[in-house]
Amino acid sequence: MRNVFITCLLAILAVPAVAQEKELFKWTDKDGNVYYGDSVPPEFAERPKTVLNDQGVAVNELEGKKTAEQLAEEELQREIQQKRELQKRADMTLLNTYLSVEEIVMHRDRRVELFTAQRRVTELYVNNLERRHKSLREEASKYRPYSDDPNAPMIDENLADELRETKETIRRHERNLEKYERDEQEIFERFNEDIERFKILKGITEPSMAAASDGS
Repeated sequence: MRNVFITCLLAILAVPAVAQEKELFKWTDKDGNVYYGDSVPPEFAERPKTVLNDQGVAVNELEGKKTAEQLAEEELQREIQQKRELQKRADMTLLNTYLSVEEIVMHRDRRVELFTAQRRVTELYVNNLERRHKSLREEASKYRPYSDDPNAPMIDENLADELRETKETIRRHERNLEKYERDEQEIFERFNEDIERFKILKGITEPSMAAASDGS
């Protein structure tokens, strides 16, 4: 019982001592002069500070206000780290998806074939539209405003609409053709990048099979 009383008494006596402890700060000004104090003046509030205990031992570091250069560098490092993480995930996906370069080449060629087929079908359709448009122009040449004959009748409204719509359809599909070609080239280039990356990850040194096809 006596031991319990002594323990409680010591704990009570220790409380004021802990409560009386104050933090001591250490900081420097822009010229490198060192200062100490239990509080930091407002003009140094944004400077980095070191917190010291009663024995003068550093127990914490407080960052000051960062410069624009420091913030820019931190952002750059975050971007670099993010790119590394994304590359790591992409590498894992690549290695988990394919067992060989040949598999990547086969997958690439299949994807390219889809765009090639779409492009060829669209080309045939555009050729048919162009023939139709030529026929409509020949028909429209008998009427104003396409005829040079001042006595020619005005073009029929339905013929004029069909001529305009056919021309617009040709332009739309020509834009689709350009998109198919861009998509096909992008697919080809992306797969070739995957092939080269796969070879690096696998330590493959022989010439790339990507050169076997030019994507056309």
